[in-house]
Amino acid sequence: MDEAQLLKGILEGTVLSIISRGETYGYEILLVLNKYGFKDIYEGTLYPILTRMEKKNIITCRIEKSPLGPKRKYYTITKSGETYYEEFKKVFMEITSKVNEIINADSL
Repeated sequence: MDEAQLLKGILEGTVLSIISRGETYGYEILLVLNKYGFKDIYEGTLYPILTRMEKKNIITCRIEKSPLGPKRKYYTITKSGETYYEEFKKVFMEITSKVNEIINADSL
């Protein structure tokens, strides 16, 4: 099973969920993903997602001096991002429910 293909479709919503909880930066997002078992997500996967989300205007980015070194990009969800996230959750739950129903069915 190619987990990467399956993950690709839900990663944007997962990242948006993290950002919706408060302003954050890329490395912190990676730490949260790792904490929840997404061990194969790296900067090379995350930053293109963040760039796409910014182009869609569902997150904004500001650059700030970091206390530990180079400047850091901080991400915040936008109003349209909040709407997008609510729709993502709704669709994801519907799909998950249908898949679980089929997987757990005794007969079809």
